[in-house]
Order: sequence, then structure tokens, then C-alpha cells
Amino acid sequence: MNSTDFEKLQQLLQHPKKIVVVPHKNPDGDALGASLALYLFLKTDGHEVSVVSPNDYPDFLKWMPGEKEVVKFDQEKKRGEELVKGAELIFTLDFNHLSRIGELEKYLEAATADFVMIDHHQQPGDYADFIESDVEMSSTAQMIYHFIERMDRLEDLTPKIATCLYTGIMTDTGSFRFASTTSKTHRVIADLMDHGAKNAAIHQQVYDTNSLDKLHLLGRALQNLKVEKEFNTAYISLSQDELDAHNFKKGDTEGFVNYALSLKGTVFAAIFIENKQEKIIKISLRSKGNFDVNEFARTHFNGGGHKNAAGGKSEKNLEETVKNFIAILPRYKTELT
Repeated sequence: MNSTDFEKLQQLLQHPKKIVVVPHKNPDGDALGASLALYLFLKTDGHEVSVVSPNDYPDFLKWMPGEKEVVKFDQEKKRGEELVKGAELIFTLDFNHLSRIGELEKYLEAATADFVMIDHHQQPGDYADFIESDVEMSSTAQMIYHFIERMDRLEDLTPKIATCLYTGIMTDTGSFRFASTTSKTHRVIADLMDHGAKNAAIHQQVYDTNSLDKLHLLGRALQNLKVEKEFNTAYISLSQDELDAHNFKKGDTEGFVNYALSLKGTVFAAIFIENKQEKIIKISLRSKGNFDVNEFARTHFNGGGHKNAAGGKSEKNLEETVKNFIAILPRYKTELT
């Protein structure tokens, strides 16, 4: 966002507005953390703010400050519709195409509000009046920190805001181990801790709340792990029956794909998860080095994301999707080996 647009946005925010903050469908720690942080920050200026999430999210995110006020569109459609319709300003966070918000898309398309996009994924759309896009940034939560910094308002970071931002950055950087974690990211994290974010407690809330069913499901996933050595690729598949047998809950497979990527010699990893309700196979892709899974997902699986972390979907059945994936690999042999 150039200085002229930023000044215009600041002017819009000088007086109380009806504001809606929207994360992407199936929000992760970054999308929800960034949204709640911005929600809490804007409320300090007297704005009438609501977070409208396209749908529900994992239980391990439901402890965050302000979470109880989130309107889940799939459960409170009428209220969500009214909020979007009445909004004067809509912030869309951690996504850059309205197709990422499911049924909520048509209501945002009909909205008369000004739009602000803050996102770090590649190839942003042009639906927003104000666009802050930085593919080099570790997370949207870090972008919200810099947004507040640019407004010269870091002194207004409360422990609650700092906690939400820390959570978003921590989850989207794999606890600060991904390549997107820069020295600047660490300086931001240090400042958030100085403003009251309790790092050990946050880590425990997110990562140390596993159920026995989830751990057994992880065991099943690891049993299903397969390797295509010729292409330095590993993948996991989980059927709906396997999910049901382990009482699957939203978020239970979070991070499973990283176990495949951790296998020695692996450059490319994938997990295929059957979702019979949506009649799709959900796909998560991860890579090391220069192999671009964003481009791979966009080309073959109607998805996208980052260079080393992306997602997609397939409308074929699980077996056909995996076969298709394996059949594609020879095209990338040079990049993978």
C-alpha cells in the first residue's frame, strides 16, 4: 500500500466506522490471530467491529482473546449477512481472492463497503480498494503488527493483541523454523513478548492439547506414509472411514504433512484427506528449497499458497487423486532431484 492510499485509509479510520474483519474459510492460527488482533485494536478507537468467519475452526484456537465474539457464518448466516451488508469498511485477512471464503463470497461481492486486503500469498486479486500484499512476509499476523506500527500506534499494543499476533506468527512459521522467519520476524516477536505475549503459555495452548484420538490418527497417517524415492517425494493419504474411526475433529490433521517432509532426503511432501461431505479430496503440499508448491497446486489442483507451503483440492476419489499425483511427478523430476 503506497503512502497516498495509506493516508486515505487512515483518514477513513479517524472517525468511528462499522467494520467487518473476514479471515479465509477454515481459518488457521494466522488468519484467526490476525483477525482477532485487528478486531481488538480497532475497538480501542471506538469502531463498531465484528469478525465474521466463513465457518468454524479447530478447538486449539478457541482460547484466544476475543474469540468468543467471532460470528461463524455457517452457524449464524442471518447475523453475518446483516453485518456485511451494513459494513462501511471490510478487512479481508490472509487471503487474496474472494473464492477463499466459501458461501460468504456472494455477500461480500454485493457489499457497498470499502475493502482492505492484507495478505502474504502470491498472485493477489484486485477486488480491494486498499491492498497490502507482501509475499516475503512470514505471516499476515506480522503484517498486522507492521500495519499498527505504520500508524505509529505500537504503544497501544495490549497483552491481548500481542497474544493474538504472536499466535498467528508462531503457527504460520512452524514455530519460527520456516524460511520465511527473518531476523525482523524475531524482533517483532520480542516486542510482542515485551507487550505481554506469554510465549510458553501460547505454545502450550496450541500444541500441547492433543486428544488420544488425534494421536491414534497420527499413527494411522504415519502407517499410510508412502515414498516415491525417484522423485524425493513422500505422501500420506487418509480416507473418510479412517477419519471417522478416530473421531476426527476439525484441525486434527494440522501439521501431519510435515512428518512426511521431515523424512530424510524428501524434497516434496503431500497429504490427501478425503471429505465426503464436500465431495472433495483436500490436499496440503510442502517442500524444501526451490521446489514451488504454489505453482504446482495452481497448475494441477485448483489451489495455491506459498512457494514452500500450499494447498489444493481434487474432485476425483482418493485413489484416483493419489494416482494422478504420482503420474504428474515425472514432469518435475529435474526440479525434485
